[in-house]
Amino acid sequence: MAIKKQYLKSKPVCKVTFSILAEEAKKASVIGSFNEWNTKATPLKKLKNGTFKATVDLDADSSYEYKYVVDGAYVNDDAADAYAWNDYAAAENSVVNV
Repeated sequence: MAIKKQYLKSKPVCKVTFSILAEEAKKASVIGSFNEWNTKATPLKKLKNGTFKATVDLDADSSYEYKYVVDGAYVNDDAADAYAWNDYAAAENSVVNV
């Protein structure tokens, strides 16, 4: 799993590319505080090498909690910038700082 960040010079936005290797999976998405934890809002596209990937524009100078949903299972990112406990989910969420 990996996060790639590309900051725009023209506006305070960071293009964040989320990716997760899940060769056997049929579908994957990324959910988080940036899309109201909506499993349908940010689907990931499966590449030929088995990696799922999507790019999201996020406001710079902010932190966002997120998780991957792979075939219905919630998965944290082992390459996250940090982790934050969430009482509602009773689990840790991945954190990306932009």
